[in-house]
Amino acid sequence: MMFGTIKSASCVWVVWVCLFFCSRLTNAGAAPICANSQAGCHVLSLANLFDRVIQHSARTHGISNNLHTEFREELTEVILKLLVAWRDPLWHFHTSMAHHHDFNNFSSNKALEMSNMVHELHKGVEKVAEKMQVMGIISNTVSSLASPEALLASDSSEWRLMRDYDLLYCFRRDSNKVQNYLKILKCRIVPEHGC
Repeated sequence: MMFGTIKSASCVWVVWVCLFFCSRLTNAGAAPICANSQAGCHVLSLANLFDRVIQHSARTHGISNNLHTEFREELTEVILKLLVAWRDPLWHFHTSMAHHHDFNNFSSNKALEMSNMVHELHKGVEKVAEKMQVMGIISNTVSSLASPEALLASDSSEWRLMRDYDLLYCFRRDSNKVQNYLKILKCRIVPEHGC
């Protein structure tokens, strides 16, 4: 007896959900959809209700799929912009340390190594972006947006105003962001490989 009650409650719930979503799918001038034969209402079969809900679900999935693709593109673009933005400040930081007598050769070499690593990382991320474009995962607009010409000029004097400590602090934070964004991007695109 209880199973029958649960089953009929489930059917009522399904019909209510179908009516709710399907009423949003009808045209403004059409008669409202009703569960019972009431005056001025358009009664649909259960199969038609399911068809409408499935169509609505398919549209919702399509929108979420488009947003997901856009997210991947924007994340790739952010990674490339961060790397490009740090290229000149790190190079100037290295040259500043090389000419500064308070720092030893080891510190200067580490600064140069960071600058070179960012350059190599940028090239690697560009290759990942190109592969994602070839596979149709992201659009072809990402690489053009990541070029230095598409960004604000990184040779502005703003980086010169930063103290060395602040520069390193910011770089450490941004390099951590790049690493985390790359991990997120990898898990979104190839989750079967270590996510």
